[in-house]
Amino acid sequence: MSRIGKLPITIPAGVTITVSDDNTVTVKGPKGQLSQKINPRIKMTEENGIIKVERPSDEKEDRSLHGLSRTLINNMVVGTTTGFQKKLEINGTGYKAAKTGNKLVLNVGYSHPVEFAEGDGITFDVPAPNKITVMGIDKQKVGQIAAEIREVRPPEPYKGKGIKYENETIIRKEGKTGK
Repeated sequence: MSRIGKLPITIPAGVTITVSDDNTVTVKGPKGQLSQKINPRIKMTEENGIIKVERPSDEKEDRSLHGLSRTLINNMVVGTTTGFQKKLEINGTGYKAAKTGNKLVLNVGYSHPVEFAEGDGITFDVPAPNKITVMGIDKQKVGQIAAEIREVRPPEPYKGKGIKYENETIIRKEGKTGK
């Protein structure tokens, strides 16, 4: 049995979950609404505010879909109640970020500033010139936008300059004089 798939999903107060005939799960919560189509082989049962995800057999495909489906539903529940966020740090002389209106403007050593626009439920927060927070209710979109921001100037291994995740460790290399 899948360790993740067999865990029950508790439905918090203020969240409603509906499953349509084509196995599309819609979650409505205080922060918004998300929907995801789940494989029709996976069955969901709700009783007393708890959702259980069940699979029809122990075939390899069913086992892999079991944990995936449970995680997708749980991420929608968490996203509509508390939301997700990714924090990024900017290291480097003269590198900085600023929020102008609904755009994130990055100055990271190019001849031009790089801009990212808010949208699709994604918002940016810049608490300091070297810190960025990407927030939203969809975990996949938050992670994708954070990865695109990091891709503008990935951290380099010699001085560590660039954009990195807050908890990321950069493996440093010695320079030419380190022989």
